[in-house]
Amino acid sequence: MKNEKLSQRLTQVGEFVPQDAILLDVGSDHAYLPIHLVKTGRINKAIAGEVVKGPYESAVANVQSAGLQDQISVRLANGLAAFEPTTDGVNTITISGMGGHLIAEILEDGRDKLCQVSTMILQPNNGERHLRTWLQAHDFTISDEKILAENDKIYEIIVAHPGQSVDILTEAELCFGPFLLQEKSTVFLEKWASELAANQEILSKIPASAQQKQAEFSAKIAKIKEVLNVS
Repeated sequence: MKNEKLSQRLTQVGEFVPQDAILLDVGSDHAYLPIHLVKTGRINKAIAGEVVKGPYESAVANVQSAGLQDQISVRLANGLAAFEPTTDGVNTITISGMGGHLIAEILEDGRDKLCQVSTMILQPNNGERHLRTWLQAHDFTISDEKILAENDKIYEIIVAHPGQSVDILTEAELCFGPFLLQEKSTVFLEKWASELAANQEILSKIPASAQQKQAEFSAKIAKIKEVLNVS
């Protein structure tokens, strides 16, 4: 695999993977991330899980081409069914490029397998608030976040560890991200300025008779304005 195949998004996900972790990459697609991490010496062992046969076969071919069959096991499985805690020793999980609701569903379905997992790096394409809510409800603490733009899209990365946080996340932190809200990077401001415009456009088209819907979007707009410090 050539380095250029690893996107900026996946490169950033990989930077959160602890040195010498035993990794499960859920929805590994072409196994680009585990291959990159093994080749660069970040990790020595990984499982690439993929539920769709085409990407699974591509991952198998890429791992074989890289000569990493002894270090990366490619498995056709749904979510956390790709590993067994007692035999695989997985302590780090990455899930990238899916909706936040689906990521939360995958974690919920395999929750009994998370007892030995010390780090989860999650990159939802949407539904970030839902995912943060799930993490908090199941005693995972968000320890870091990153937001980045690539190919005209904006991505958020959430790093979580087991253990209930001392501080319960506020509604604003669930929505915007506790670390992202504190940092308020250029990309963060760009994302929420775009969301503000989109919500204002929707509000302008809601009929006056739909007062509950109007109130819902007005509240969203007010929340975003407060974060952006605009009137």
